[in-house]
Amino acid sequence: MNGMHRVLWTLLVTAALAACANTGSSTSVAVGPDGKLQNPVQLLGQLPLPPGAVIRADQSLIIGAGDNWVGRVMLDVGRDVDAAYRFFLETYPAQGWTVVSAVRGKNSFLVMTRQERTATFELVDGGMMGGSVSLTMAPRNAAVMVPKKP
Repeated sequence: MNGMHRVLWTLLVTAALAACANTGSSTSVAVGPDGKLQNPVQLLGQLPLPPGAVIRADQSLIIGAGDNWVGRVMLDVGRDVDAAYRFFLETYPAQGWTVVSAVRGKNSFLVMTRQERTATFELVDGGMMGGSVSLTMAPRNAAVMVPKKP
C-alpha cells in the first residue's frame, strides 16, 4: 500500500470509529488483502448494492456510518454496467428515492434524492476491464460556497 492509500484508509477507519463512538454501537470494518471492504453493510446502512459489486476501500471516503454516512464509495461492478444501471434505477425508487436526473451513455449519471439526502451515481463502462461506479452521498440542502472572482 503506498502512502496515499494508507492516508485514505486511515481516514476511512477513523471515520468509522468516530461514527461508532457517536452512535454507541460497534462496527466491524475489515479490508481483505485485495483492498476490498469485507463488511460494507455496517458502513452504508440499508443502501443496496448491485449483485457482485465490491467496494474499493482504497478509492472510497466514507464519513459516518449506517444510514447517515456521507462521502464517496467506489464500486467495481464487473463487465455488465448496464445491469448495475438498471439495478440502481429500479431498486432505489422502490425504496423511496426520487430520480432527479438520468443520463445513459458510456459514462452514465443518476441523481436521486430521498428526504434530506442526495445520491449521485457515475457509472463508467470500462469495456473488458470491467465497470465502476462512483456513488456520492451528501446532504440534500448543503450550503454551497460559490467561488469569488479574484
